[in-house]
Amino acid sequence: MREILFYRTKSGECPVEGFLDTLDGKQAQKVAWVMQVVEELEQVPTTYLKKLVSTKGIWEIRVQMGNNIFRFLGFFNQGNFIVLTNGFQKKTQKTPKSEILLSEQRKQDYLERNGNE
Repeated sequence: MREILFYRTKSGECPVEGFLDTLDGKQAQKVAWVMQVVEELEQVPTTYLKKLVSTKGIWEIRVQMGNNIFRFLGFFNQGNFIVLTNGFQKKTQKTPKSEILLSEQRKQDYLERNGNE
């Protein structure tokens, strides 16, 4: 079983929570359901969890609801912990490079401040 954690900045801000606050009730429910699937299933279908190629160990949790596509980027830490660094609504086929870079920077910050991998 996995556990999902949310990255916090040095000042205590949580970017993922900020993004979740922008979703309506049904969208937030679907996101919560997908995160529960990721935490509980031993083999998570790539529909919901996928490693991004050409990144520094970044994974994405994928949520689709009608025409809305939401992505949460993060990384595995200490085996079964997934630290989510950012969330966004996807509007194109490819995951924006700026979101991947942001996730990689936050991963580096997290590991430096928490001293583990």
